[in-house]
Amino acid sequence: MNAGDAVWGGLILAGAVFETWALRKARQRDTLSAATRRWFWVHTKAGAAVFVVGWVAFSVWWIDHVIN
Repeated sequence: MNAGDAVWGGLILAGAVFETWALRKARQRDTLSAATRRWFWVHTKAGAAVFVVGWVAFSVWWIDHVIN
């Protein structure tokens, strides 16, 4: 394990802990899904389209990045 592993692992763990806390306390507005909806304005057609295009582009890049 190197420092990067510890940092990334800690960030992922902190996010998982916060998400679990938000769900257990029924604070749906504090979840990652709710935040993503606010950030990308997915309640509008344009926001939903930007999110879908961005998510697909990121997914394609991530797969290529990890595999190659």
